[in-house]
Amino acid sequence: MNTSRRAVLAAGAAGLAATTTLTTGAPAQAAPRHYPSKRHFGTLADGTAVDVWTVTGGGTRLQILSYGGVVHRLEVPDRNGHLANIALGFDNLADYVAKSPYFGGLIGRYGNRIAAGRFTLDGHTYQLPLNDGANSLHGGTQGFDKRMWQVEPFTRGGDAGLVLTRVSPDGEMGYPGTLKVRVTYTVTARGDWRIDYAATTDRPTVVNLTSHTYFNLAGEGSGSIESHTLELAAARYTPVDAGLIPTGELARVAGTPFDFRRAKPIGRDLRRGGEQLVYAKGYDHNWVLDKGISTTPGHALTLTDPPSGRVMRMYTTEPGLQFYSGNFLDSTLVGTAGHAYRQGDALALETQHFPDSPNHPAFPSTVLRPGTTYRTSTVHSFSTR
Repeated sequence: MNTSRRAVLAAGAAGLAATTTLTTGAPAQAAPRHYPSKRHFGTLADGTAVDVWTVTGGGTRLQILSYGGVVHRLEVPDRNGHLANIALGFDNLADYVAKSPYFGGLIGRYGNRIAAGRFTLDGHTYQLPLNDGANSLHGGTQGFDKRMWQVEPFTRGGDAGLVLTRVSPDGEMGYPGTLKVRVTYTVTARGDWRIDYAATTDRPTVVNLTSHTYFNLAGEGSGSIESHTLELAAARYTPVDAGLIPTGELARVAGTPFDFRRAKPIGRDLRRGGEQLVYAKGYDHNWVLDKGISTTPGHALTLTDPPSGRVMRMYTTEPGLQFYSGNFLDSTLVGTAGHAYRQGDALALETQHFPDSPNHPAFPSTVLRPGTTYRTSTVHSFSTR
């Protein structure tokens, strides 16, 4: 068993309870060398100060904004030990507020699309803002990625991280119930990045939280990810209509461009044609993970950049994963290092329940009721080859 897998199993054994056993706040004595630090990043139009927090461990350096829980930078070493930022983003707050296509965002209340922005729960129909054509995307016009979060740093053994919390009031973006949300970003002693999500509600509601980090393992601004190799542990995916809403079918990937069961370059089948790739201008689909829903993170994918040797393995408790191949990047956005982002210059890998689940009773449920706690975890494990 390799080191990465042992680390993930150890994290899984700790379980989601880790989100409730952290000691937060500054320690009484001198902070450990790896204690998270913060600095001022910018100020919102209403005068709210936004901080950028830095968390390090095992050669990984993660930077998070208190605005949107945004992953601002994620630095990991290549096979020669050289660090590069593998997450797309901006060097200023104004661009995150005005221009961001969810770069690094903490997504909620509902990650991905809900058809016509409408769902019915317990006989009541709820209308959400339409911000993706005729549909609602990533929680609406002012989702969690555009909200301020309370941030508390922590250390636990050789691990370090941040606990982000906010209360989403009843009716925010049309969603019912007051939702109390807690998201924990952890950088482990060996350099893995773990996200633990938890939420409770006082009224029945729907919840589907995720992270929308855009990855390029060669380094942000370095060019196309089409030569990255991707292996997805999924024999099925959810086909979509022209509005990128699932049809309800769980289709087999065998014999299609959606077959990543064996690692292959992302660009190999990207332009093979067919209505599915035409609808999304590439990949922007949900894969049905073979592992299904689990209580500890199971293997979802392996992403590799052969020239740098960087490898990212992802493990999750979620049943689905949205793979988006950066189709709508169009050179109009200038990133952290001053390079324009072009189509295919990054990919997003969003662990999730399926898109539009509230309107598909056969899909795994995203309903959260009072007295229960929403919990899900995803681990990004970094190595080289």
